[in-house]
Amino acid sequence: MVGTVMTAMTTMTTNSTTAAKKSFLVAALAGTLVLGAAAPAPALAPAGAGGPSGGARISTAFSLPGAKVYPEGIAADPRTRTVYVGSYADGTIYRARAGRAEAEVFLPSGTDGRHTANGLRVDALGRLWVTDSTAGVAVYDTATGTRLAHFEVAAGTSARFVNDLTITPDGTAYLTDSIRGVIYRVTPRQVAAGSGVLTEAHDLTPALRPRPDGTFSLNGITSDRAGRYLLTVDMTAGDLYRIDLRTGAVRRVALTGGDLKAADGLDLAPDGTLRVAHNVTNTLTRWRLGADGTRATLTRTITDPSLQIPTTLAQVPGRTLVVRSQFDKGGPMNPGAGTPTTFTVASVRGL
Repeated sequence: MVGTVMTAMTTMTTNSTTAAKKSFLVAALAGTLVLGAAAPAPALAPAGAGGPSGGARISTAFSLPGAKVYPEGIAADPRTRTVYVGSYADGTIYRARAGRAEAEVFLPSGTDGRHTANGLRVDALGRLWVTDSTAGVAVYDTATGTRLAHFEVAAGTSARFVNDLTITPDGTAYLTDSIRGVIYRVTPRQVAAGSGVLTEAHDLTPALRPRPDGTFSLNGITSDRAGRYLLTVDMTAGDLYRIDLRTGAVRRVALTGGDLKAADGLDLAPDGTLRVAHNVTNTLTRWRLGADGTRATLTRTITDPSLQIPTTLAQVPGRTLVVRSQFDKGGPMNPGAGTPTTFTVASVRGL
């Protein structure tokens, strides 16, 4: 696997086809997931007793049409209660309206040249942000589906994986690159301009622990409601990092009770509750974050095979929506082997 990844890194050029880039990214993702599978699940918190799901209630919120969806990202619009989900396999964006049992296609595969979708967010103005790991990020009008802006990694940057994003109160978006170990930034002024190159805002490479070749580092990212700092996870090492948005200082968050190995999506609630999806361990964790974001204590662990490789999550009133990726059923974790069931988003109460 490492040899395949390194060869792809060497041969990929700016003019590579989308298919060639996707092949490289699938190889890198598979390597990361396999590494994560070897790691033990986070330690159970005292509240985690009561069976594999720790007493939580796990059900299905809605299904996604299609035989090879392999969803990854999710975003909830609090104004309309609409939920958006993106397909890693082909870039389709699905829209689930409140009360509907099945989502519908909102943006078809190939829209604006997008053939994969990773992180999704709805900003305060109701615009949908969609990352494409092979290129960058696009911003859409949720009423019409019109693309309003798009930003790409600088030309000549061969190895990249634009993964997840968060949006701070001032409207600035921050995006992780799982291969390069950097965080990109897109400001409201840039969005108004409509297009451009992603700005490298923070390089976490000096702070990250060494990792095996061909594996990912940064993945999920979130921010506090005051816009003071970002939190991002190194899914291979299991570390959480805090980036001060005023000074740019990077520090490792002190974790008590467990770690964040195989951690994918992050969700930080206004009350300081951090919820995390750990993909290959079929685990969800809940953490109590300190007031300044420098410490976090594990307070809840839910592990259940019905989560089907959870890639990310979104907190909505009364429950947590969790993406069931099924990446191990013929998807990027296990290409060509296994048959997925109907693709769904889980509803979890008690996390």
